[in-house]
Amino acid sequence: MWVARRVLSSVARNYQYVGQPRLFRQPRPGCLPEAELRYLQCTCCWRSRIPVAGIESLTTAVSPPSAGPCEEEEHGAPLDFYYTAEQRDTILQLLNTASAAELSSVKLLRGRKCNNIVDYRSKHGPFRTLESVVNVPLLKHKSAVVVFNSILNPVKKDKKVRIQLAKFIRPEVDRSWLEDANSIVSLVCATNRIAWAHVDRAMTVLDWQHLDCPNFLKGTYMASAYLHDVSAVVTLLPSADFYIIEKPSISVQNTALFPVMAHMRTVEAMLFALLEPRNLPSDSNIPPRVLNMMRTAVGRHFGLMVGEARTSGAQVVRRLMTESVTQKLPRINIPPELLVKYRNSFQMSSIRKGAGGEELCDALLQAVAFYELLSESLS
Repeated sequence: MWVARRVLSSVARNYQYVGQPRLFRQPRPGCLPEAELRYLQCTCCWRSRIPVAGIESLTTAVSPPSAGPCEEEEHGAPLDFYYTAEQRDTILQLLNTASAAELSSVKLLRGRKCNNIVDYRSKHGPFRTLESVVNVPLLKHKSAVVVFNSILNPVKKDKKVRIQLAKFIRPEVDRSWLEDANSIVSLVCATNRIAWAHVDRAMTVLDWQHLDCPNFLKGTYMASAYLHDVSAVVTLLPSADFYIIEKPSISVQNTALFPVMAHMRTVEAMLFALLEPRNLPSDSNIPPRVLNMMRTAVGRHFGLMVGEARTSGAQVVRRLMTESVTQKLPRINIPPELLVKYRNSFQMSSIRKGAGGEELCDALLQAVAFYELLSESLS
């Protein structure tokens, strides 16, 4: 019976068409084409499918779809129905009292939405129901539900990951050696000078100055001329447990900066050679005296990075100098004589003239970042 039914249905189907059995066949005159149901997906909820007739069968009657999620959302219960009284009070309390900056920490409320909430409150008064939040521009039912759930269940930020020394100090040294250090000298090399800051474990600046190097970047890189300038700096450096030399972040893809890169590497190598004790056995348990600190690590620590570039730290240093005078427990203690000496050195006008203020800023910030990042890596 099943075989006979299939044969008869096939004959009836072929009777509707004329021509050879090919891919494209024309229906016989007076015969309607088959009704081919196709489905469109709802772009609102992406869950319900709406059946539609095929393009060839527009005259075919299609039954209307049943009520789906979209219809339920538009004509269902208000948003207040889905939350308890305590939850409604918590949500409305935040939406009615929080500032735009505080609202921006809630999921989906960054940018214009948080400002729209504040503007709506000022024009129409506080929100009395959750359903009224939908009247705020850019906030519809689905976005409002996400906002409400984010307020009730805020995402807990993970604890700060322990910082690895290798991310900002090279070469990697034992942590106990750094813990026992009483003072460091932070060195920053520029194109025409070297600046340094001597800071002890109590975060007190003991020395802070720079020296011009007239032979830097003058013609060819004469080793004797470079050695003369670098040696003059080394003779002025105070004694310390560690000498921290800034490791600049210069892109090797920018060929125009190759001369500057060669200059930085030359000065860095000479400082390492002159400051590091020589003739030490390779298996000795003596820590290295000279270390590199990543310039980008210092920039990220003080929020000075814009993309991959680092901005000026003069404003941060001015704030540190002010805190040294006004606060009982400042971030770093700067002696009064150094405050008087450099009180006008970190204005933008002075830095643009190339008076050495930028290098002094970098040297001090590197010393502060060294101790603070070290303490964070120990916590």
